[in-house]
Amino acid sequence: MQLKLEAFTVENIPLIKNGDDLAGIICDNTEIQDNDIVVIASTVVSKSEGRTFTLDNITPSRRALEIAYKNGEDPRFTQAVLDRSRECLVGSPILLVETFNGHVCIKAGIDDSNVENGLLLELPADPDASAKQIAGEIWKLTSKRVSVVITDTNGRAFKIGQTGVAIGVSHIVPIKDWCGEEDLFGKVLEITEEGVADEIAGTANLLMGEGDGGNPVVIIRGLVMYVDTDVTIKDTYRSGGEDIIRKGLRSL
Repeated sequence: MQLKLEAFTVENIPLIKNGDDLAGIICDNTEIQDNDIVVIASTVVSKSEGRTFTLDNITPSRRALEIAYKNGEDPRFTQAVLDRSRECLVGSPILLVETFNGHVCIKAGIDDSNVENGLLLELPADPDASAKQIAGEIWKLTSKRVSVVITDTNGRAFKIGQTGVAIGVSHIVPIKDWCGEEDLFGKVLEITEEGVADEIAGTANLLMGEGDGGNPVVIIRGLVMYVDTDVTIKDTYRSGGEDIIRKGLRSL
């Protein structure tokens, strides 16, 4: 059986500002269909939610001063990262942290690209909630059932290069569990779990681009993955007891 999916950018997305109606902008610029997967870059979600800030009035702690000195960075910026982190996994030569939402990334995902001079952009406080809200608003506007995936770009352990990853989901189960299924030779799969939300995010990132690509919204069509149940991206994060990489970092 031949399988096929379609992926395309939503054109004419303007520069997003605080308070902009992302769902309305998306629906105004493309025709939404049932079971579409709407993939949105976290940067525009954060901008619409007013998640910009400056380093003014940030007083760095002793720890921030020590880390910033080693990394050659503004200690106020380092403090801003620490303020948005549950745990600092590596301080130097990279500042790798776990955010309060459970996402492990460099510098808590704080971004100074594609933002007005002097401003910094932080990740959405609750990307799952943001995805759910956008999916609900699209339903109100179109009566179409869609899944929403909010993405960020991440580096990967052991490999060079960044790829798109999912940091928030709605109406899509982020992990496909193949356990109990049979392979081509009838062998029962025991530990196969597929990170479908990250695969979708990576596919969309090929079209979004980086820098001034200007394509923050991608529609994936042809994959029927819509579910009408509560879902969370946190299901993709390993627990502390299972995460051997985290254990290794803590021992450094």
